[in-house]
Amino acid sequence: MYKGPEQYLDSDAAASRVMTHARLLLKLSRHFEAIAPVGLRHAAHVANYKSGKIVIHADNGAVATKIRQMSQRFCDELSKRGAECTGIEVKVQPREIALQSTTSTQKPLSARACGVLRSTSENLPKGPLRDALDRLLQRAAKAE
Repeated sequence: MYKGPEQYLDSDAAASRVMTHARLLLKLSRHFEAIAPVGLRHAAHVANYKSGKIVIHADNGAVATKIRQMSQRFCDELSKRGAECTGIEVKVQPREIALQSTTSTQKPLSARACGVLRSTSENLPKGPLRDALDRLLQRAAKAE
């Protein structure tokens, strides 16, 4: 008969503790999403639970501040739903955006900009500024 990974994890004592904690975090996450205002619901998430304290990661400082202001209400609501909540610890921890590009796009210089830079470079005395402008003109992409 088929046994899923969850059954194997539940059968081992050490893994069973991890699975129990994971289920608790999932339950707390659902409760938090149910009681949090719409604006905060998707900008924060339950990260951990330890010794009665719920650790929440917020995407930015504004969300973290709002959650701190509402922490007592959240504790009361979570306690009513069966979770032992003695406090809430909020940390700013932005989520990673997998598709976010870190490279910039090359923006071409217009013919007018190239002309102005070339004339400026020609009117400068020999030196590091003139050399830098010449390198810029050589390397820059030109708009057609």
